[in-house]
Amino acid sequence: MDRDRKYRVLIGGGGTGGHVFPAIAIADALKKMNPSTEFLFVGATGKLEMEKVPEAGYAIEGLPVAGFQRSLTLKNISFFYKLFVSMVRSRRIIRRYQPDVAVGVGGYASGPILKAAARKGIPILIQEQNSYAGVTNRLLARDARVICVAYEHMERYFPEDKIMLTGNPVRKSLLEHGRDREKSLREFGLRDGTAICLVVGGSLGARTINRSIVDGLDRLNREDLQLLWQCGSIYYEEVKEAVKRSGLRNVQVHPFISRMERAYDIADTIVSRAGAITISELCLIGKPAILVPSPNVAEDHQTRNARALADRDAAWMVPDRDAPEKLVDTMLQLIKDKEQQKKLSEQIKILGISDASERIANEVFKLVN
Repeated sequence: MDRDRKYRVLIGGGGTGGHVFPAIAIADALKKMNPSTEFLFVGATGKLEMEKVPEAGYAIEGLPVAGFQRSLTLKNISFFYKLFVSMVRSRRIIRRYQPDVAVGVGGYASGPILKAAARKGIPILIQEQNSYAGVTNRLLARDARVICVAYEHMERYFPEDKIMLTGNPVRKSLLEHGRDREKSLREFGLRDGTAICLVVGGSLGARTINRSIVDGLDRLNREDLQLLWQCGSIYYEEVKEAVKRSGLRNVQVHPFISRMERAYDIADTIVSRAGAITISELCLIGKPAILVPSPNVAEDHQTRNARALADRDAAWMVPDRDAPEKLVDTMLQLIKDKEQQKKLSEQIKILGISDASERIANEVFKLVN
């Protein structure tokens, strides 16, 4: 890599935090390797990336592209119009920006902009976060020169000779060491010496997880444990009121936990959804986890993510439909079983990749050289 050369990198995609934050992490790693590198992000208008990318200090342009509805709906009429407009704008962006390389992270916007880049002969790298490849990335695979993945056996979806196992980029704060455990306990109003179970359902919360635990509060009341619960802002008042009625004092409810690395540090066990980035974080921190995959995602990919760990005895899985009946009992079983906790922790650590951002950045710079 020529450190004196000013490379131009285009990064396309987004829609959810699972696409946006890895994209930012890749850009950060590229910039660290070559500070003179320039970046342009292309996302979907009105989506998360239009807020988070500028906050991270990068320029972004929006496309009106949206997803195709599988059911019969009038929205699909506007889909084709938005796709056409997005393709036209993408070609203009490529002509104006003249990138040296284009990186796709999945999501609606990566399709038009990466396709436009491929037609101009610009080298393409795509990153797939999940164990089940998204539709956009599968369509772009033929044009890509390198496909960075986080799971093994992805040759089911992509040409084997293009695949690089790099892992998923995770937030930098997760890799920091030397945090003050006592300070973290005080921050969350918890104490040492009693088991702590962290419950998270994503940034917006998870209805099934929340209601399953609310319904099981009477059983939790009989156990010597503490609950640190991120329930989501939508459910916060409902959950807080339910905890108040139960009389439980060992439960700390939050609409959102901004310092998740501190919560991870003090947790003995974790209950979580099975988004790709969440799983990558769990692999790095090495804590025993119960995964409750969301059924409301494309191609049910969270179930595939969770099963990839469960099949290797790296986590337990409770299907969403079984959670109301089984989740609390499964939590209590794991909290009491120290041997099982140790086994899950050891197995999940094997899957962790701490330098995923750097691995992907290296592949990007190989393409431009």
